[in-house]
Amino acid sequence: MKRHLETRHPEDAMKPMTFFLRKEAALQGQKTVVHGQATLPTKALAASYEVAHLVAKAQKPHTIAESLILPAAIAMTTAMHGEKIASALKQIPLSNYTVSKRINEIANDMKCQIIKRVKNCRFSLQLDESTDLISVAQLLVFVRYSYEGKLHEDMLFCSPMEGRCTGSDIFNCLNGWMEDAGLHWANCLSICTDGAAAMLGKNKGLKAKVLSVAPHVKFTHCIIHREALASKTLEPELNNVLQTAIKMVNLIKSRPLNTRLFTLLCQEMGSTHESLLFHSEVRWLSRGKVLTRLFELRSEVRTFLSDANSAFAHHLTDSEWIARLAYLSCIFDKLNTLNLSLQGLNTNILTLSDKVNAFTKKLQRWAVHAESGDFEMFSELHDFLEEDDVNVNSLKASINVHLQSLLEKFHQYFPTENVENYDWIRQPFTSCSSNDLSSELEDALLELSSDRTIQTSFASKTLDEFWLSVAQEYPGLSKAGHSNAFRVDLSVREDIFVPGIYKK
Repeated sequence: MKRHLETRHPEDAMKPMTFFLRKEAALQGQKTVVHGQATLPTKALAASYEVAHLVAKAQKPHTIAESLILPAAIAMTTAMHGEKIASALKQIPLSNYTVSKRINEIANDMKCQIIKRVKNCRFSLQLDESTDLISVAQLLVFVRYSYEGKLHEDMLFCSPMEGRCTGSDIFNCLNGWMEDAGLHWANCLSICTDGAAAMLGKNKGLKAKVLSVAPHVKFTHCIIHREALASKTLEPELNNVLQTAIKMVNLIKSRPLNTRLFTLLCQEMGSTHESLLFHSEVRWLSRGKVLTRLFELRSEVRTFLSDANSAFAHHLTDSEWIARLAYLSCIFDKLNTLNLSLQGLNTNILTLSDKVNAFTKKLQRWAVHAESGDFEMFSELHDFLEEDDVNVNSLKASINVHLQSLLEKFHQYFPTENVENYDWIRQPFTSCSSNDLSSELEDALLELSSDRTIQTSFASKTLDEFWLSVAQEYPGLSKAGHSNAFRVDLSVREDIFVPGIYKK
């Protein structure tokens, strides 16, 4: 080092030691300043990720973090705690690029976590192909798997489909993604789809392609989709009422001027609502909501259509037509209630079948009462008939035919199954035998039902948590319970959509 100093820096060779100590102190000070300016505080970094996560969940533009959230947070903190504490918030990076980067990092991390979880266990899939707002076909795939003793449901991936959406195309997209993620068909227990030919075709459908590589996979038709198909049937007279009602709504809602004028009319008449609802074939709950709102605003709609000299106005002066509208609003409201009860996380075929069977029995009871002219179960129709003089005989015939056709459709889409054979799954400590079990599994069930230690934990756990908890001690019994009760039926929910692509 002395030789380097004398040869490379001869001008400093004779300087005292204090000179070099001063230079060292200045260099260390520069490092501290640069490190402090370049390093982001840990808390500010964590806050940046938290805000980005909230922006993504709320589906807001990325610029809202810097233009609104940060100024609002600073203003609130200043008012509550003073400027000194509020100034610390200015260190949080929330630019458009930063928020976008944070969201992508969070999404990738969540994707890696889900894939890691699914790799280590058996899983079930639910998938559907749907067209987004820009007419691009998207393949949505959801996964159900067990993790830490509980069942979880997550969106596995959403991938755009190019070209046609045949069974081969869907399988190639699904199989390619699974191979890239390292998932194996051997761990897939079942797949839930709709009843489209591309999904369940025996020769060229997705089902045929999957069974060729994984013969053990069970296919189920989504229960909610079956319920929606069964409820589409309508008697001709009632279908005419539905189509006319939709045209009335579209006449008002499709034109901004008519919408504004109708709102003013509702305000002048002191109505509970000030607007009608659009009907959409894509939304399964749409019909019930549209018809209920139209029935509630029938007086306002009649006045508006009469002032506009519309040919539809005379329908709202016909008591029989309004009575049929009241019935449709009631029956679709009940179908909507059933549809919503079938939705939710961690449902299973046993509980959903019970709800469908209960509704089928209600249809039988309603048909008997309707045949005798008793419409008390349809509240809006019952109240309307008490106020107006309507020919009940013609109305009774239409309603009875519709209820009978509904009943036939529900029997068609939900064939009768002997669910009593699966009572041992729901009540393993009271039902100790089943025709569905082998002799070995029946012995295991008897052994489990006699274990009072396990029985004490049964009441404190959900059904899926209980069978997962006994999987190690009774593997065959637990597997049989899951294959019968929890084989995939994730029940497509209307509140699931891809941010920025699908409307709620």
